[in-house]
Amino acid sequence: MLICLTASHKNAAFDTLERLSAHAESAAPRILDRHDSLQGAVVVATCNRFEAYLDLDTREGDSPVPAVHEAIRAVGDAAGVEPDELRSTFGFVHGNAVAGHLFSVAAGLESVVVGEGEIAGQVRRSLERARAEGTTTPELERLFQRASQTSRRVKNETGIGGAGRSLVRLALELASSRVADWSAARVLLVGTGQYAGATLAALRDRGANDVRVYSPSGRAAKFARGHDITAVSHAGYAIAAAAADVIITCTTADHHVVDRVLLEGGRATLAGSHAALAASGAPESQATGPDAAAHVVLAEFRAWCPVPEAAQGARQLVIDLGMPRNVATDVVEVEGVELLDLETIRRHAPLEELGASDDARVLIERAARNFGAVGEELDLAPSVVALRAHVQGVLEAEITRARSRGTGDPAADERVEAALRHMAGVLLHTPMVRSREYARAGEQRAWIDGLEAVFGVRADESR
Repeated sequence: MLICLTASHKNAAFDTLERLSAHAESAAPRILDRHDSLQGAVVVATCNRFEAYLDLDTREGDSPVPAVHEAIRAVGDAAGVEPDELRSTFGFVHGNAVAGHLFSVAAGLESVVVGEGEIAGQVRRSLERARAEGTTTPELERLFQRASQTSRRVKNETGIGGAGRSLVRLALELASSRVADWSAARVLLVGTGQYAGATLAALRDRGANDVRVYSPSGRAAKFARGHDITAVSHAGYAIAAAAADVIITCTTADHHVVDRVLLEGGRATLAGSHAALAASGAPESQATGPDAAAHVVLAEFRAWCPVPEAAQGARQLVIDLGMPRNVATDVVEVEGVELLDLETIRRHAPLEELGASDDARVLIERAARNFGAVGEELDLAPSVVALRAHVQGVLEAEITRARSRGTGDPAADERVEAALRHMAGVLLHTPMVRSREYARAGEQRAWIDGLEAVFGVRADESR
């Protein structure tokens, strides 16, 4: 049985999503340790969503509720959230509806920005992480692979993603009311992951060409070489942050990478250096002694930013796309700084384009029905195997009896055996066809009961 526990921007507080997403990587293994019927778990965690897709092995008539409660408890333990809070937060999807829900998520229909492109990759990487952790199952594999296929069809066959919309692009649209000319803006990108690449592409689409990158994990140089921009070193980070007109953060760091101390420290360093150099009249290139390295870093940014402007608290925009939060809320206490975070972006998400969304949902509903039909056929597999085993047993017994009563003509005996095998195949054909028909109609129990009533065959006889 497939079950999905879902918390998103539609039903959960931002703080709760932040805590859940921060500990997503450890959630799936914890879930499987909590109950014997929990066979598999894949966790999808994004900036506006936390979902646990569970595969339960429960006998017919058994309630899945105890296992689900244990899964919720495991998630709560990992994230430091009380189970009662999660039970009141999580939405609950089960059975065939799970496929429709995941397909809709992967296609971007449940996102803050309907049709956003990043979610499909996040869903795909969630399955890859589950494989690495050993928490997936054949049914979850089938579910997530179909989700990826369906999201591609939605993208190719509907207009839902035609405008290239994404959370990043929405953030830049909102930021454009604060940035008069992107081509003249100094931009500092903090982070080098998937979102950083999408952010850089969106910035260039808007005309930004003065972009530098910093990585808390030390990957800035590699990212900069691959995207033809300038990397910022650890030593120059505070100064670069103070010098930038726009800072955009999109890291998976579990701590704040921008805060009031960073910005004020960077501004003070720039202002102090400018004053000292102006008083001495000595260029940075002649600096010696223990402060030489610092002078080199400062020299790098003198050309990038007019120091007096930074020191006097020029207007500065910080865009936080990280989950958990990359930026401490105290940055707004710094003169001239404005913060645009995910919670604010979410409140300004546009209404979906109804025509494209309707087309996409029709496609998704069809894909979900097909997924369910195949799954129900798979549920009949043990009974089908039992029927084939039963008929095969009868056939072999009859062939053995025919051989013992042989006619003395080997060719005739072979014809009798071939006729018996052909008749067995003909007799099996109609039950096999009917099994698929009943499965698609959701009436597989009637087929199983009929099999037992007519042939006395039960699925457990094949084991």
